[in-house]
Amino acid sequence: MISVLLVDDHALIRMGFRLVLDAEDDIEVVGEAADGTAAVSMCSALRPDVVLMDVRMPGHDGIEATRDIVAAGLPCKVLILTTFDLDDYVYAGLRAGASGFLLKDTLPADLIAAIHTVAAGEAVLAPTATTRLVRQFATGPQPGPSSGPSSGHPAAQLRQALTDREQDVFSRIAAGMSNGEIAASLFLSEGTVKIHVGRILAKLGLRDRVQAVVLAYESRLITPGTSPPEEPTRPH
Repeated sequence: MISVLLVDDHALIRMGFRLVLDAEDDIEVVGEAADGTAAVSMCSALRPDVVLMDVRMPGHDGIEATRDIVAAGLPCKVLILTTFDLDDYVYAGLRAGASGFLLKDTLPADLIAAIHTVAAGEAVLAPTATTRLVRQFATGPQPGPSSGPSSGHPAAQLRQALTDREQDVFSRIAAGMSNGEIAASLFLSEGTVKIHVGRILAKLGLRDRVQAVVLAYESRLITPGTSPPEEPTRPH
């Protein structure tokens, strides 16, 4: 059973999400919060698997709440809900430690799938917002450094930290590929890919795959708009 906390300052929106989630046999809504302060407190008390986090809320907003949840070492995975005009919030949310983001007009089936994906430790990146985010790296100045785990890792340091095979896997994580797609690309089993992903995150001090994507573009290890090689770059 996947436990979910709903965080949004609009009661009707929370009600809508609850109606969708209550229809699922393996998802349980364990609580609702109307602001970031309450969200952090409820995460500490209830320890939900997934938090559906709105961004714009009065007082303690969703970005600050996400940062506090991560800083407290809570096991909750934060899935940020955003709209088309919130690119800056999306980036800030990822830097704060969110496990992904969805647009608020996401179809119910996609929302359910996203919750399962995040609960399993994978990343969820809304395609439209991801394209806009990557374009930001390609055409504009980089956001300033933060205290998060993605700072202080230029491309050379990344290459030194990772083995050749881990670099192959990392480049494909950055391209948004799933474990299955990475496995097919590198002729590996999904289990082996999962092990490599875990080691990469541990070596780089990253919370999840979303931060790996951000780090890859921030460090310029991956050039926006390019695809990973179709074949393994080196034998292993």
